[in-house]
Amino acid sequence: MNTKRWIAIIIAAFLFIFSIGLNAVIGFFSSDLISTVSEETTIALNEKVIESGNITERIALLTVDGVIQDVGSGNIWSQVEYDHQLFLKQLDTILQDPTVQAIVLTVNSPGGGAIESAEIHKKLVQIKNERNIPIYVSMGSMAASGGYYIAAPADKIYAHRETITGSIGVIMSSYNFSQLAENFGIEFETIKSGQHKDMFSGTRASTEEEKAMMQEMINDSYEVFVDVVEEGRGMSEAEVKAVADGRILGGSQAVKAGLVDELGGLDDTIASLRSDYGLQNATLFEYKVNTGGIRSFLSMKLGSLFGPSVEQQMITKLMNSSNSPRLMYLYGEF
Repeated sequence: MNTKRWIAIIIAAFLFIFSIGLNAVIGFFSSDLISTVSEETTIALNEKVIESGNITERIALLTVDGVIQDVGSGNIWSQVEYDHQLFLKQLDTILQDPTVQAIVLTVNSPGGGAIESAEIHKKLVQIKNERNIPIYVSMGSMAASGGYYIAAPADKIYAHRETITGSIGVIMSSYNFSQLAENFGIEFETIKSGQHKDMFSGTRASTEEEKAMMQEMINDSYEVFVDVVEEGRGMSEAEVKAVADGRILGGSQAVKAGLVDELGGLDDTIASLRSDYGLQNATLFEYKVNTGGIRSFLSMKLGSLFGPSVEQQMITKLMNSSNSPRLMYLYGEF
């Protein structure tokens, strides 16, 4: 064997031995924590104070950053862009915390799954109804489709002039591989219980009847989206549908359309909330995840040193992605 092959074998052996030792260390430091925490409470939240003030009157700063999809939590090698269950946990915590007197929600998202967006919206409405506290939204560079869906129930929405928002609507997409397969001499053999069982599967073109079925689902979900904006913004159906054809809007356009209240950034949003509700002395804080000391530290360091490359992450995503279509409140590509 040449020198390069010997070096590769030595490195592989070292990494194998190192991984065994690492698992032992992680198991030692986390075993007590894991054994005493139930599945329902594995997400432990800490708080980070951003602006000190009255501890009995507090403002929670929440963040939705990334595509709104429930893809699970991160692991020792990598972290997810958006952790859906963690965010729902934060909302549940606010429901039970009487010291939280207001919420500032920052949204920087192109939207995502219809179900996940609806779950967030439902929780925010529940907080407004049960806690009767104000919710202000600060939009980042993008708060489109599902990103706007979750912002709609807010008492006041701020956006930058350059914010991309709107994209009110629903999309369902899939790939049709049949022609590509035919070019390579590949035939799909499908045994099914009904003629529509493989509809939108990618193995054949959809019939007009099947497209009509899908369109009916899209239309139903679209009407729900319109209703959410109507109720949240106090707009008529005609006013909403005038801009609910999937188009995107800049911040200034969104103000004129009634989808956004004022132009401004996060600081403007917080200052306005404090002034409008007499919360000048309230503590501003955000939630942080407690993943367990040494375990969290090792996750960050090892993730950066030995985590998968961008190419590996893309391949893993493709391999783990289902080809099944789903309703999405999403602007942009899948």
